[in-house]
Amino acid sequence: MNNCYIPQGYRTPLYGYDMQRAIEFVKSSFQENLKFALNLRRVSAPLFVDKNSGLNDNLNGVERPVAFDIPAVAGAAGEVVHSLAKWKRLALKRYGFYPGNGLYTDMNAIRRDESLDNIHSVYVDQWDWEKVITREDRTAEYLKYTVRSIVGAVCDTCDTLRRAFPQLNVKLDRDVTFLTTQELEDRYPGLSPSERETAFMRDGHRTVFLMQIGKTLRSGQKHDGRAPDYDDWELNGDILMWDGLLDRALEISSMGIRVDEESLDRQLTLAGCEDRRELSFHKMLLDGQLPLTMGGGIGQSRLCMLMIGCCHIGEVQVSLWDRQTQDACAKAGVALL
Repeated sequence: MNNCYIPQGYRTPLYGYDMQRAIEFVKSSFQENLKFALNLRRVSAPLFVDKNSGLNDNLNGVERPVAFDIPAVAGAAGEVVHSLAKWKRLALKRYGFYPGNGLYTDMNAIRRDESLDNIHSVYVDQWDWEKVITREDRTAEYLKYTVRSIVGAVCDTCDTLRRAFPQLNVKLDRDVTFLTTQELEDRYPGLSPSERETAFMRDGHRTVFLMQIGKTLRSGQKHDGRAPDYDDWELNGDILMWDGLLDRALEISSMGIRVDEESLDRQLTLAGCEDRRELSFHKMLLDGQLPLTMGGGIGQSRLCMLMIGCCHIGEVQVSLWDRQTQDACAKAGVALL
């Protein structure tokens, strides 16, 4: 079932040409801010990968990738990427990146099984980034330092957007609150994971980094699924920002320090994914042939809708929507692209 919520009295803040100008402003400004904040260089990235390479992101393990055969490449089967979490790490090795610098790229994907609502669509666009680190950097302190740098880049972009478009009035909080998924469950044991996030942020924490996603909590449940072969579940998290228009927590980034040999071995066992040990990417990682890295994805359309002050992601990206959503938006004056 698709869910579409339109706040009472809402109208799209910018239309037509002005909306396109604002979207371009956010995307061009933020990637420059991010590049300098994390010392990144732009690279080209694939839209699809070989199905048998092990490079595609399995997300929560239930989403079906869009797959197709390639007659011109005998025996090959392509899969549209879900994200570039694994591909980026291999690219850092191939391109000769070294500790302290990294890459970023535009990632476009199709998630056919996505449930549609104000912040989810079938089309995904994000900045994927990855950075080489040292073993000494594999700490919660370094993770938090990087989170603050990203949040600073987001807030700098939002501030300059308001100056360029005075009719916009969204202000974001640079002060990051850090807590773990277990601490959040302990605080709100009777709520669902998404309800916990919103409840905590409604209490006055407007920018949050929620840590250790993928672990099984003391309740026996997980806050959210996370594939066992890219983030270290002890050293990852989501950046959440408060969306006052929708009155909810909005995830703008999933990120983390990536698995090393030890954490990959442990998490593959915990997840029951022993078969992945035979994939070429996983063999390289277990043999210590890939650099230690950290990285993540930052939603392009989500940042645009948050900073511009839109209530629906379809106002800032082109996708396909069900008739119910189209009718509700048209009736409320919400301009879907």
